[in-house]
Amino acid sequence: MKFVNFFVLMLLIISCKQTETQPAAEQEATKPVSEKPPIGIVIHGGAGTILKENMTAEQEAAYKEKLEEAVTAGYKVLEEGGESLDAVIAAIQVMEESPLFNAGIGAVFTHEGKNELDASIMNGKDLNAGAVSGISRVKSPIQLARTVMEKSEHVMLSGTGAEAFAQEQGLEMVDPDYFYTERRMESLKRAIEREKVELDHDGQAAFYDPFIKNSKYGTVGCVALDKNGNLAAGTSTGGMTNKRYNRIGDAPIIGAGTYANNVSCAVSSTGWGEYFIRGVVAYDIAAKMEYQKIPLQQASKEVIQDKLTAMGGTGGIIAIDKSGEISMEFNTPGMYRASIDSEGQLNIGIYEK
Repeated sequence: MKFVNFFVLMLLIISCKQTETQPAAEQEATKPVSEKPPIGIVIHGGAGTILKENMTAEQEAAYKEKLEEAVTAGYKVLEEGGESLDAVIAAIQVMEESPLFNAGIGAVFTHEGKNELDASIMNGKDLNAGAVSGISRVKSPIQLARTVMEKSEHVMLSGTGAEAFAQEQGLEMVDPDYFYTERRMESLKRAIEREKVELDHDGQAAFYDPFIKNSKYGTVGCVALDKNGNLAAGTSTGGMTNKRYNRIGDAPIIGAGTYANNVSCAVSSTGWGEYFIRGVVAYDIAAKMEYQKIPLQQASKEVIQDKLTAMGGTGGIIAIDKSGEISMEFNTPGMYRASIDSEGQLNIGIYEK
């Protein structure tokens, strides 16, 4: 009888110990697995009158291949834990080194037959920014913009001063002929001939040139979100074909062509620069998100489809927010674009949605 009582007692003790430890075991089993922080990258290679009927199969394939190469180069940086700024540089430099785009090699010519390159970059973490304009001897304008941001007390440098700074910082310099392409020179010649027959009654070139509105803008840009939640944006361009008087568009203007803020989003613009400057387009999208508390897609649509269109401007933007949501909004027949989201999903587009 004593043996039976002892046996029952032992079972009770074991049962109590199991009951005590069970909640902890269950808690460990049901403990939520931490989600991987979102990352993402978006690029553009210009917006404008980009029609499928005007594109050969070979040309379309070439653009898609280069867009994939550029966005993949940037995404690789993010995937390996790198910073969004590094991803932006990696992606844009691929496009700067391709004659397909109006940036770096393949930049358009001014009326005088020169290349004047502009670029800007912005860090969403601390709102630091750097920009350059009117340069012709620095191999990578976007790298110079970053160097201005990180190695100087200034935001924007231009012309020979910017190039002197680039030399002091050890950036790669090139002969201006490095940026020459026959295709862009032919475009300049056509623009000059068109200008001769489109004079107003006083013999002056008309302020409004319908060709501008109906042309393709090959500006390149990139926005990225890294694993630490930091956003960055960058833009690089050769400007506008046949431009005069050292004209500067929106690409190097912080808030117009480029903007990044960790509390909202990162934006890079492409299009008729004067309108993007007047509309402060890149910042306007971020401001709508921050102050009106509306999502990225809605903010982008309101600024591009409503505000910019009402002003008479044409072009588009790429953007990404702090949660990894992506926007590629434009009011032109096409925009060269590509993205890779947090799931590693690649998307490439050229024509209208």
